[in-house]
Amino acid sequence: MKKSDSNSSEIRNTFLNFFKKNNHEEVESSPLIPHNDPSILFTNSGMVQFKKWFTGEEKPLFDNVITIQKCLRAGGKHNDLENVGFTPRHHTFFEMLGNFSFGGYFKEEAISLAWNLLTKEFLLDKNKLIITVYKEDENSFKLWKKISGLSSDRIIKISTDDNFWSMGETGPCGPCSEIFYDNGSEVEGGLPGTKNQDGNRFVEIWNLVFMEYEKHGDALKNLPGKFVDTGMGLERISAVLSGKINNYDTDLFDYLFEKISLETNSKMNDDVLINYRIISDHLKSIVFMMSEGVLPSNEGRGYVLRRIIRRALLNVYKIKPNLIILNKLVDHVIEKYRGVYYELEKASLFIK
Repeated sequence: MKKSDSNSSEIRNTFLNFFKKNNHEEVESSPLIPHNDPSILFTNSGMVQFKKWFTGEEKPLFDNVITIQKCLRAGGKHNDLENVGFTPRHHTFFEMLGNFSFGGYFKEEAISLAWNLLTKEFLLDKNKLIITVYKEDENSFKLWKKISGLSSDRIIKISTDDNFWSMGETGPCGPCSEIFYDNGSEVEGGLPGTKNQDGNRFVEIWNLVFMEYEKHGDALKNLPGKFVDTGMGLERISAVLSGKINNYDTDLFDYLFEKISLETNSKMNDDVLINYRIISDHLKSIVFMMSEGVLPSNEGRGYVLRRIIRRALLNVYKIKPNLIILNKLVDHVIEKYRGVYYELEKASLFIK
């Protein structure tokens, strides 16, 4: 896949086809409203639907799985609502590309698969990639050196929780290895683990979690096996493969910017840039939440939806007061995503 020629559909297909060729079964995205899981308001990562497979409460249907999961982070512990539009990479709605293994393979193959997809399928320059591993995970450090050929200073040992992933106070967890892309020295920001790590130069594109433990407060017990859980945000990898630093500068958003410009009779410039980004991000969340039957209300998921609608309307009004356009934009979101999420089309009239 040529860098700069890529679009989100090609990226999804390349990702799925690569892992299918490598003995993974595709599993459909689970709903945004988790089934039988009162611990979270919305599905916020790819592993949510497999939680009981990891803990052994349910027998996995497959050894190796590939998914593209619709996710929402706008309520509860994982809430990115206030950051949307102001940063290059925060969204309420996003898609998570993930490969999982429930005993089929562990660290070595997970690292090898990730490296081959990024460098041989997506054709990323290996000299632009930086790896982090958990400080105590010497095995992952050695495997990365062997598989990637990167020098030791490009594989950074991190001692903090940044490289020990957990669902929360309870649940599956384990050391992880993050893959970063270097946007170049002209972009501000420092290496992972440094005081300037929050800059835009080095962007995390993929996290490989090696699930070995189950957390109960401060105590860790072994899971029934050694498992793999990975997550790569489609919006982030789309930006990297398009040669962009900002997720909003990709085909996942530009079609909506065109329609917002048309409906508001405005040009997207620095004065309204944040408004355009908030409207486009929030509109996706509104469409996907309502397609699953969520309605605005005063509590729970309905309250989150109500807040998102109000924020989207407020940002329309900042461009042009008292304009009603969100309903006119619904079809454009559905057209963009209907080939992946078939439920959207059936809900079109209801949402509008």
